[in-house]
Formats: sequence, C-alpha cells, structure tokens
Amino acid sequence: MSDISPLAPKGGFPKLPVIEGVRFAAVEAGVKYAGRLDVMLAEIAEGSAVAGTFTRSKTRSAPVLWCQENLALGAQAGGSAILVNSGNANAFTGDNGMSGVEVTATAAAKTLGINPRNVFVASTGVIGEPLPASRITDKMSELRAGLSEGNIEQAAQAIMTTDTYAKGASASVDLDGVTVQIAGIAKGSGMIAPDMATMLVFVFTDAKINQSVLQQIVSGATVTTFNSITVDSDTSTSDSLVVTATGKAAMEEISSITDPRAAAFTEALHGVMLELAHLVVRDGEGATKFIEITVNGAESNAAAKTVGLAIANSPLVKTAFAGEDPNWGRIVMAVGKAGEAADRDRLSISFGDILVADKGWVSPDYREDDGVAYMKAQDLSVTVDLGVGEGSATVWTCDLTHQYITINADYRS
Repeated sequence: MSDISPLAPKGGFPKLPVIEGVRFAAVEAGVKYAGRLDVMLAEIAEGSAVAGTFTRSKTRSAPVLWCQENLALGAQAGGSAILVNSGNANAFTGDNGMSGVEVTATAAAKTLGINPRNVFVASTGVIGEPLPASRITDKMSELRAGLSEGNIEQAAQAIMTTDTYAKGASASVDLDGVTVQIAGIAKGSGMIAPDMATMLVFVFTDAKINQSVLQQIVSGATVTTFNSITVDSDTSTSDSLVVTATGKAAMEEISSITDPRAAAFTEALHGVMLELAHLVVRDGEGATKFIEITVNGAESNAAAKTVGLAIANSPLVKTAFAGEDPNWGRIVMAVGKAGEAADRDRLSISFGDILVADKGWVSPDYREDDGVAYMKAQDLSVTVDLGVGEGSATVWTCDLTHQYITINADYRS
C-alpha cells in the first residue's frame, strides 16, 4: 500500500457508533496479497431491511448481478449478511464468476444459518482472474469466531485495494425523541466515475424503516453523493452500495416516504453518504488536491451536472490543478466541449472568492498572482455560471498527477 494520501483526514479512522443488530469480522485470506486483511463478513439481524444501488457498467461483475437478483427476489426469511473480498474483482471471468459467488455465499450462509439469497457478495480488485473461492471459504470458521459489534474498522481495512486509508463516517439523528445511529464504510481510490457507485460502500443503521422506503431514499441520495464524484472518469465493473436498517431502534416503523421522520432520516443518511463520497475523492490515486466544482446558470440541473463533469474529468483541467496553474482557459474549453447551452458573453468563472472571468472575458480586477496563490491550497473550489438558466449542480474531483500513472501502470505487478 502506498503512503497515506495528503488529503486524508488528520484524525485517522473515526470512532463509529455500534449499530445494534450488526456484527463484523475480517481475516487475512490471501486472495491476492499476503499479510493484510482482505475478507470481511457482516452478520445482519433477522428482520433488517436491505437496499442498494449498483454500477451501470455493461460488463458488471457476477457479485453485482447476484446482489441485484437478491434485491429483486425480496428478503428471504431469517438474517442476512454481507461478504466482501479485496484483491480480485471476480469480473469478466465467465462461468467461474457466478460459481465463485454461489460457493462463497453458500458457505457464508451455512456458517451463519441463513438463506444464501440473503448473503450480499461484493468483490474488488483485478479484473479477469478467477476468484480463488476456497481461500475465502476456508476462513468461514475464523470469520464466525471473530464476529463482533466493534470490528467495523477492521471491516473497512479488509475491503481496501489501492486505497491509502480506511474510510468511515457516521451520524445520529433524533426521530421524534428516538436517537437513531448511522455508520458507514467505503473503499475507493481509482476507477471512480459517477455511474453508481464505482466503489464499495456499506452503510448500517438501527432505524426501523420499510424496505421500499429505504430503497427510495438510498436511490435519491445517491444522485447527489456517489453519482456526483469522479477521480478518473472510469466506471467500475464491480462496485456497489448496500444500506441495511436493522430496526433495532425503539421506534415505530417508517412505512411511507411522506412520514415526517423520513425527511430527517434522509438528511442524516445523505450526510454520511456525502462524507464517504468525499473521502473516496480525497484518496484518489495520486491526488494532492480536492476540488469542488459548482455550475450555475444552466438550462437545467442535469445540464449543469453534465458541464460540471466535463470540467472535472478533463485531463487538461486536472493536470493544471496538479501543477497549481490557474489556467482558466482550460475550464472554458471544458464548458464548450460539454455540449450543453452556454452564453459565451455571460460566462463567469471563479476560483474560490476570486472572480477570474466575467462576461466572456478575463475580469478587469483579476490578478494572476492571486490565482497562483489560491492554487497552492489543498481544498479548492471552482464556480462557473453559464448565463442561460436556473439549473445548478455540484460535483467533486481531484487532480491528476504522475503518481496516478505510477499506481496504475504497476497495478497488476
């Protein structure tokens, strides 16, 4: 694993609340690497609601297909589980792919005494290599013995690949006098583009909430969190977001999206998801800058997002940030290539509070030295106004450095 990203949280992995009804275990199985945690198991109490969103890649992996099938079938009787391995994506592996999923899911189900269709499986790592399923199944007894409510940090470590640090976030929310806890972990560093989810994310809550309502909330929150980040514009074959609600909080079930408590829960869950999404960007392979891009004045919110992503995914823009060069002409270029309406003579661009370009030309008050000084910060913001409407959107990205090439050129060695 490479040195920890300079954008990593200074306090390390946060202290996350215990979520009643969930236990975690992590082991070293040697799926690809020796001497590191690489398989995690989460045991989830009977009666929990499970929701998820998944990559839209046309070459998505067998674990993704399995999880989508599980959700389509609906909850089976008994408890549920999440089984994750790192080091091997189990993607583009022919019949071996689903066979590996079925073998590992069945082994986990037998170990926990649950239905295999209640086991959600995720894999991350190298594409195109058969999953060494026996290395995972051989560790089931050890995983069962290690299950504990307090092992979520070890679970976060076990799902990492090129990540430089484990990622966690939490929130508590008062729902009519009942305190509900939310805790989540994520992995992601490269192959990150906003097409749900291009990473692995697992969020747990003790809220009591109907599955269909939970799914609606999760799907909606994904749009402005995980689907609004990009590291390198590459959509993964494998990655998934799974949210489980154990229902252990002493509350009446939220059974309708119109329940006033649903709005408060949504806000809290969205906050956890957004924090995890930002942590993924901050761990972008080789990243030295965290960049927020807001586009206003577009014909629609969707158009604003398209323009924002065109800026965020431009190698020329990203390398300018890496070199601390306030080259606003590259942003003009990215706006123009996005294919959405923009008024050149009303276009404005700001770096932070510095108005750089205004009404289609460099601002008369802009000084290059101010732009250069601003670019030296680690956290940067860009605001663009297209001058044609009321649409707006915000996306998040990082810079593109030589280290990104080094990491990915050596990834399989």
